[in-house]
Amino acid sequence: MSGIDKILEQMKLNPKGVRFNDLKKVCSHYFGNPRQSGSSHCVFKTPWPGDPRVNIQNQKGKAKPYQVKQVLLAIEQLEVNHDPRN
Repeated sequence: MSGIDKILEQMKLNPKGVRFNDLKKVCSHYFGNPRQSGSSHCVFKTPWPGDPRVNIQNQKGKAKPYQVKQVLLAIEQLEVNHDPRN
């Protein structure tokens, strides 16, 4: 199991206990480099229309739980949209 997979498992089990740097690492893996990252926010572009971004925020070294859940949903959508069986 890779480091990203371990972080994803942790995110699913406990969205409240995720470190911001771990969430940022997962987002960078799935969505590329952030288009904004100079402040407490990091904004990642997603490849679908509508709300084409993932916004995460550093709160004293931790990720906000609702943003962890949003990232998990975005990763799920990304995997469904890029599944070769579809």
